[in-house]
Amino acid sequence: MTSQSTGAAFTRRSFIGVAGGAAATALLAACSTGGGGGGGDTMKFWNMPWGGTEFNPLDKKITLAYEPKSGLPSAKYQAIQWANFTQTFSSAVASNTGPAVSSGGGTQAFQFANQGKIAYADDLLDSWKKDGIYDDFLPGLIDAMKTDEGYAAVPYNLDVRISWYNKSLMEQAGVESPKSWDEYMNVCAALKKIGVYGFGLGSGAGSFTGSHILAAFMINNGGGLFNADKKPDCVTPENIQAMEFILEIVKAGYSDPAAATYTSANVESQWKAKKFGFGWDGAGLPAGAVGDVAGDLVVGDPLTGPSGTKGGLYFPNNIMMYKNTPSQKGSEAFLTYYYKNMAPLWTKNTGIGLPPLKSIADTSEFKADVNKVKILADWQPILKTWAAPGGSGLFYNIANTVDGTAPMLDFTQSILGGKVDAKGALTKLQTSIEGLMK
Repeated sequence: MTSQSTGAAFTRRSFIGVAGGAAATALLAACSTGGGGGGGDTMKFWNMPWGGTEFNPLDKKITLAYEPKSGLPSAKYQAIQWANFTQTFSSAVASNTGPAVSSGGGTQAFQFANQGKIAYADDLLDSWKKDGIYDDFLPGLIDAMKTDEGYAAVPYNLDVRISWYNKSLMEQAGVESPKSWDEYMNVCAALKKIGVYGFGLGSGAGSFTGSHILAAFMINNGGGLFNADKKPDCVTPENIQAMEFILEIVKAGYSDPAAATYTSANVESQWKAKKFGFGWDGAGLPAGAVGDVAGDLVVGDPLTGPSGTKGGLYFPNNIMMYKNTPSQKGSEAFLTYYYKNMAPLWTKNTGIGLPPLKSIADTSEFKADVNKVKILADWQPILKTWAAPGGSGLFYNIANTVDGTAPMLDFTQSILGGKVDAKGALTKLQTSIEGLMK
């Protein structure tokens, strides 16, 4: 996997390590050492390796160039590795030795907000309404950060689940990018005739893309896993119809029989070997599927489901502020500076996910990648979070119920195995999720 796809794998897992709740946090606090939070005249900014080797050095340079106004703290930078990052954050935040500002796992802000550790971003966002940053965000991103108590974070980089196809194989099969479920089934059938799979993905160890895609098809049909009360609501007509469709694909032989065991590396190998003609992945797929196929990979069109709806799943990664800071005004001032100066992370192609700001997406450097332009133009406006169909805002217990959890993995592998019925599999998933929420 590339550095970019490695980072994405952890964003997809969100912040599972914090899911142990208050008891785990208390234990970590008892085991941790050290005092003081953001630290005197210096404010800590912790960021993750979101891209390739160029990302963190440039990110650090941007951070250290910050010149605060008189009386506000300067910023110091620390890159936090994905390995054991959940324990790193949990321990530091519980012992008040953590950052004042950080990125992290996709639901991390909501986990820590539930523990009373997050400084809500409402005042910051109000200030951004005055200087133009607020209106620069892509549609729907800020709403995904909203909780009943306030905005837990601000959107940072986007991890999406979209369709890809190999244009040479599609031409060989005599088909074009589908726009409906019926058209997609016809594409799969045509690809099978040339010995190629049309439902390319994986759901093996450490690979959660398969479960994301099943949820995406539910959302595409107007369904999803949670209702407006933030309770699991899996066994709906929309979800049953979506999973019956996937089962039909599997039973027709349009999905690789080994898909349930495939890691991300296995999936990339299948693209490289031209065994996948159409499939589902993140925005960084071409970076991993190197060789003579990378240039043939094209972003597909969003499908319209039988319910007449469009939709899919995405993960709006974010940056959060903590109550433990040398200055809340300092945290907000730094983030204002950072968002006004972070464009080079994308324009210099450091491998970070898709940008949250329209001004970055409008640069000539970003527009040079036609696939990324298509993702933001056609896919981003219709994508939803795990909270669909009941809402757009994330909430704290998503991480320990569906994102990278055993019940979701078991459910996905059972569907990809083709030996279950849709309603029965969804009922089992519902029961398992309810058990985790208790």
